[in-house]
Amino acid sequence: MKVLRARSAGFCLGVSLALRRLDQELVSFAARKSGRLLAEKNCDNGRTILPLQLSETSRLITLGPIIHNPLVMRSYTEQGVVCESDPDGIMPGDSVVIRAHGIPQKLEQRLKTLGANLIDATCPKVKKAQVAIGKQYAKGGVLLLFGEKEHPEVRGLLSYAGDKALVFGDMRELEQLALDRDAPYFLAAQTTQERSIFMQARNYLENRLERKMLTLDTICNATRSRQQEVLELAAKVDAMVVVGGFNSGNTRRLAEVARSHNVPTIHVEQVSDMTDKLVQALLGVNTVGLTAGASTPEEHINAMQSFLEDLPA
Repeated sequence: MKVLRARSAGFCLGVSLALRRLDQELVSFAARKSGRLLAEKNCDNGRTILPLQLSETSRLITLGPIIHNPLVMRSYTEQGVVCESDPDGIMPGDSVVIRAHGIPQKLEQRLKTLGANLIDATCPKVKKAQVAIGKQYAKGGVLLLFGEKEHPEVRGLLSYAGDKALVFGDMRELEQLALDRDAPYFLAAQTTQERSIFMQARNYLENRLERKMLTLDTICNATRSRQQEVLELAAKVDAMVVVGGFNSGNTRRLAEVARSHNVPTIHVEQVSDMTDKLVQALLGVNTVGLTAGASTPEEHINAMQSFLEDLPA
């Protein structure tokens, strides 16, 4: 079977940076805990980390999965990293890596109060969106956010926008919002949302409110280019395979974009998920497109490519 692979499939910059920070912290945490590290120079931002005494019970923690890929998280768990879902479980002396999606401001302050050592691995694009939203809120703006209400990134973004912010996940939800025509709304999006729907939402709001909508361009370029590649592949292939975590919003949206263009699409986390039923669905397909979410390791994509190439056309 012929496989056309998206050029940008796999880790984005934010995911790569977050995992690099966690890898660095794994080494330095072990050294500090054994008493061998006196000081460490962080080359990413020039900040010196002073000696830190850790007890035998101190842990290296990510508050929630650092990225949305359960296979990657399993690997870190095997190396001793604890994925803690409840901040009440954080103890003084624990080292807590802030996930790539970011966390709410109040939660960050709470962790500091608890005596945790915070390592910020928030994606730079998410951090930029947080800052931009915070600036508009400080000017009196009211946020309209295109995103998944329960997504950790969205919860973090909302913490910069006060209690009047509104969230919508699609056009239907937007149309059902009770909007005040005189409110100083501004529009932003979760960084991994689909740009075409975001633009559709902006146009709808400008027509409904009868004024120009202040719009923050918070959708990540990597997200934009990946979705565009899926559109390009959709015109060339008979089916599409998307590799990545089911809990990954950007991965699910790649599959949604392909399906929206009437391309039969399979979404799996890894090659071992290719059941006989899924393989049967690909029999007779001459050309298949292959892409992956921003939190999918390259080895998983390579394995899927080899698997698909071995299938008969």
